[in-house]
Amino acid sequence: MNRRLFSTAAALTLAMTWGFAQAADTPGVTATEIKIGNTSPYSGPASTYGVLGKLETAFFGMINEQGGIAGRKINYISLDDTYSPPKTMEQMRRLVEEDQVAFSFATLGTPTNSAIVRYMNQKKVPHLFLATGADKWGDYKASPWTIGWQPSYRTEAQIYGKYILQQKPGAKIALLYQNDDFGKDYFLGLKDVLGDKFDKMVTVATYEATDPTADSQLTTLKATGADVLVVAALPKMSAQAIRKVHDLAWTPSLFFMSNVSISVGAVMVPAGAENGIGIISAAFVKDSSDPTWANDPGMNEWRAFMNKYMPGADQNDNNYITAYGFCKTILQVLKQANGDFSRENIMAQANNLHDLEIPVLLPGLKVNTSPTNHHPVRAMQLEKWDGKKWVLFGDVIQGEPG
Repeated sequence: MNRRLFSTAAALTLAMTWGFAQAADTPGVTATEIKIGNTSPYSGPASTYGVLGKLETAFFGMINEQGGIAGRKINYISLDDTYSPPKTMEQMRRLVEEDQVAFSFATLGTPTNSAIVRYMNQKKVPHLFLATGADKWGDYKASPWTIGWQPSYRTEAQIYGKYILQQKPGAKIALLYQNDDFGKDYFLGLKDVLGDKFDKMVTVATYEATDPTADSQLTTLKATGADVLVVAALPKMSAQAIRKVHDLAWTPSLFFMSNVSISVGAVMVPAGAENGIGIISAAFVKDSSDPTWANDPGMNEWRAFMNKYMPGADQNDNNYITAYGFCKTILQVLKQANGDFSRENIMAQANNLHDLEIPVLLPGLKVNTSPTNHHPVRAMQLEKWDGKKWVLFGDVIQGEPG
């Protein structure tokens, strides 16, 4: 009897020790749950992007409804960082150190992710599929635990620069950009293409993310006589810029708008749909307002999800489409993990995606990653606003990180 009691106690001690070791080895993972962390701007100057976090929460709710992953439900903890880098740092420390999330996913913003990238890599916490196209997220040597998703802003700007040289080689270009890593990638991308012509061709103006408007900068840029305008701004500022350019009666022959700020519902309609006619951008996801995708199987999948899990949401806001692409990608990573949700294996699987088809990406675009490729989506296609929808033109252009 005593021997049996001793054996039972020893077994319990062993089980408890193993359980504690397992918990230490796999933070955020239990027999029934996986904790995933996120910060999004549900308030503040970039609150338009809060819809991404809302869709991600709904998506994981759907996965849980379907039984979860490897018998575990996903506990998605998404906190408001107000698009403030110090707040992002505070919230991410809470997620990693208090909530003990397994990894972070789709944290939004270039300046906000810049505030936490060193911390995440020092802690060796997977910092996955960031909702920002800053070129530096592809620097796998400096930040091996960090990986972007969408095409690099610098690549996008290179595409604009090539088109400008093709259409108007002697253009006077006005560039307005947000004064942070997000905006500076557009400056660098144009400079990559224009080279020693840059200083002669381009007049630059910047604004801070907290500025209420960039009206004075646009007025100054118009006075230069520029006939090409490139705006690298967040949605609220972009909508204001479109209205201001119209109010100034400024009619540049080419007007480019950053891809992150071309949502029909969040930017073009608030700006005045007719005010933006002729604006050019570059796309990588399908546009819900484009009749081309009316019967597209991938977009029908997205619409069915939206109708069931986000009823009443504005389906003209393409941020919901991009967020769905993020979610389908992380779902594949979790499936490939095959029940091993350690941080090391999650990162290994994020680095092992090959020709992954995402239903909302444009035809010909696939997700590819490796330990030396942290730019999952590298191609884009130019598109033009016709007053009601974005119309694709030209070929899909494969880009390379700067």
